Amino acid sequence: MKPGTHVEVRNSFDQGWSRGFEIAEIVEESDKLRIRRRSDGAVLPVTFEVDDVREERRRKMWWV
Repeated sequence: MKPGTHVEVRNSFDQGWSRGFEIAEIVEESDKLRIRRRSDGAVLPVTFEVDDVREERRRKMWWV
C-alpha cells in the first residue's frame, strides 16, 4: 500500500472495519501509518499499526 490508497481501518470498539479513509503517510522509522479521513481531508491524530489497516474492499451488489 502507498499514500492515497483507499483503506478500511479496524474499529477499536467492536473490532469491525470502518470505510472512508486513505493512507496519508507511511511513518518509516516506526512502520506505522498516518490515516486521512476522505470525507473532510483531516489526518487523524494517531498512527495505526499496519495490521489495523486493510485495502478497501469493493462492496458487491446483490444483483452481481
